[in-house]
Amino acid sequence: MSQILNNLNRNAERWALLVFYVMLVATMFIEVLRREVLSYSSIWGEEIVRYSFIYLAWIGAAAAVRERGHIRIDVLMHYVGPRVKALLYLFGDLVMVAVALVALYYSFETVHVAAKFGSVTDGLRISRVWFLLAVPVGFALVLLRLVQSILRDVADLRAGRPVYEGDKLFD
Repeated sequence: MSQILNNLNRNAERWALLVFYVMLVATMFIEVLRREVLSYSSIWGEEIVRYSFIYLAWIGAAAAVRERGHIRIDVLMHYVGPRVKALLYLFGDLVMVAVALVALYYSFETVHVAAKFGSVTDGLRISRVWFLLAVPVGFALVLLRLVQSILRDVADLRAGRPVYEGDKLFD
């Protein structure tokens, strides 16, 4: 059981991102063929692409938090010691936790309103709740990854190890 949870912790976002990305590309490809070859397009194809992209963005945000791959200005980090660097990362994560909690709260309000009034999508005619849930699910994943990041940074700080800074894109 522990190995399954560990594997999910490492790869859950990657697999979800892969599924949504393949769904987005395949649907776009089919819709372009239909439009160019058959001179016909569907409204559901556009909706699937749109909602897949929304899920991609929110799950990708959580993956970026996990890998410390989100956009940041780290010029200051090159001039401070490892202890100050760890404290700055912790401060940034705590600010992001506050932002994520506020966004999570207000995103559930939108989902609640859509569920209350039975809102459906235009083309697929299914409940809009499933697509509006992308935002709270994304922020919940971001919160989970932020808590993991904070715990990792505190452990590194206590042990005197340098904090995890993420993989470098360019060296």
